[in-house]
Amino acid sequence: AVHGLDRGRRCDHHRHGSHHRAENRHLRLRALDGRSDRGQVQRVCRRTDPQSLTDPAAVTADALLESSAQRIAAAFAAYNGEFRAITRRAKSRFEARDWHGSQQDAVERIDLYDKSVNRLVEGMRAHLGERSQDRHLWQGIRNRFHSRTAGLPDAAFARTFFSSVSRRSLGTVGVAPELEFTGEDLDPLEGAGANPEVTEYGFRGDLQLLFEDLLGDLDLRCPWINFDRSVEHAVQDIEAALNRRPERPRLLHIKILRPIFFQSTRAYIVGHLATEAEILPLVIALQHTERGLFIDAVMLDEDDISIVFGFTRSYFHVDLERVVEAVVFLRQLLPRKPLSELFTVLGRAKQGKTERFREISRHLESSDDRFVHAAGERGLVMVCFTLPSLDVVFKLIRDRFPPVKNVLRQDVLDKYRFVFKHDRAGRLVDAQEFKRVRLPKARFSPELLEELAAETAETVHLEGEDLIFDHMYIERRMMPLNLFLRDAPEEAANRAVLDYGQSIRDLAHSNIFAGDLLLKNFGVTRHGRVIFYDYDELCQVTDCRFREVPVATSDEDEMRSEAWFYVADNDVFPETFLNFLAFSDAQRQLFVHSHGDLLEADFWRGIQRRVREGDILEILPYRPRRAVSSDARNRL
Repeated sequence: AVHGLDRGRRCDHHRHGSHHRAENRHLRLRALDGRSDRGQVQRVCRRTDPQSLTDPAAVTADALLESSAQRIAAAFAAYNGEFRAITRRAKSRFEARDWHGSQQDAVERIDLYDKSVNRLVEGMRAHLGERSQDRHLWQGIRNRFHSRTAGLPDAAFARTFFSSVSRRSLGTVGVAPELEFTGEDLDPLEGAGANPEVTEYGFRGDLQLLFEDLLGDLDLRCPWINFDRSVEHAVQDIEAALNRRPERPRLLHIKILRPIFFQSTRAYIVGHLATEAEILPLVIALQHTERGLFIDAVMLDEDDISIVFGFTRSYFHVDLERVVEAVVFLRQLLPRKPLSELFTVLGRAKQGKTERFREISRHLESSDDRFVHAAGERGLVMVCFTLPSLDVVFKLIRDRFPPVKNVLRQDVLDKYRFVFKHDRAGRLVDAQEFKRVRLPKARFSPELLEELAAETAETVHLEGEDLIFDHMYIERRMMPLNLFLRDAPEEAANRAVLDYGQSIRDLAHSNIFAGDLLLKNFGVTRHGRVIFYDYDELCQVTDCRFREVPVATSDEDEMRSEAWFYVADNDVFPETFLNFLAFSDAQRQLFVHSHGDLLEADFWRGIQRRVREGDILEILPYRPRRAVSSDARNRL
């Protein structure tokens, strides 16, 4: 990009603080057709007489269809506007280092979709009156809404919103194409062109000058600790990456998405490098401490960036005019990541969920293998099954739990909902909740059908040739840790043991205690990361009482098979953890050497104290490559 700036003046400016060329840039809120929310609401409502919006008896059939479609379009515009308003707060939160405010915004934004849909469902019932359950009428509203959204940016998301409203209004089971949007009508990339919000920086022989421009264009009101040093870090890392190629390719340009990506305590610049030979992904992590802003890491490896955009992380807050264009751009950087996960990680969880089910449906049409039990030990709370040719797991809550599990069905639902809203810290799988799912019975193995009939009859029903699942969770499939350790080479197994301890530590730092630490409740991803996925005994660290095991005062107490002292429901004895972990002797020694403090009550009480005092304990999705100083890093 040619900016027409005097280099000497520009560099001098950076030495004295951050350059804010975009400081006064006007931020416009777009929804549906790219106009402002207020304008959108006026556009969708202005052609209808006010009475037609409140009295269905006073309108013609056509006017009722039009007013209903307009109501839904206006509600979506309002939702989308509020979603983006919350998202835009991330910038000021980062600038002010208001990490607790960021956490509150994340929960508020997650809750917003259901609140908006439920409010509209109630409004549509009042609007349609006795015809609120008229499926023929809803079919007409669907067709009218389709016409109104044709050709608009992110039309698929508007139609997903409509489908949520129609399904909840009518209690749709399975898929009803005449009442919601599926197939071609819900193409997630509809309208995607070549117009992502990107800036291109051409390489003219001096990478340092390029990065002075790139970093100088950031719209952040944060002083740099040392702007020149940050430029140097970026240049060094990129030069090293290019030099590792067999024949160093010539750099052509760098493209970045203009909106900054915010997640937890970090901001990210996302883009790619174009060389004569290939396109390299580029993600730059920025940290803001009390002293100022600096580059914390430069990532140019697909695997590293995939973890940053992973299904175990909290959603990004990034204000995008056209989400679909950003997804297309990100797909170039992460070609192995499903579209559903890209939409989800950008905060469009409902659209990601819809696309996930579309992916499953398309896969069923092109495959013939059967659903079978998922690998691993049989769960006491969940029935877990999978399709061998598809990398997802389906989880159903059993009708009854054995006495050893002191939980109710509602407790399990509450735990999964809690995880959905909580910072997953890269260690909790994103389990998507589905209701009234229809799957062909013929695709299920006899053994699985037998268990479903015996264990989930209250939520799984036979209807014709299909099984109807009233409720289920779908999540990415991983290799259970206990099976991984059994079959993996020694070096890989040892890395998994160490990362298992790190996952417990990371969860603790996010105020999560897994509860059941058995290896079977953890999985290993393709990146070798250990992830927790069994939530029925999960709780907050601050809700536990961590204790040392009392010393026995007599031989009789010492010989008892059960605890001779009182144990409350929330009592936890960390020194006993190792007794339940099926490690080999060598793995046990490795775990104790690296993570022995996890077996001490003092460690957990220390975490409790810090969380209660309001400390933000970071769990980064990358390994920092640069640091101003350990002091700067720890003062958050």
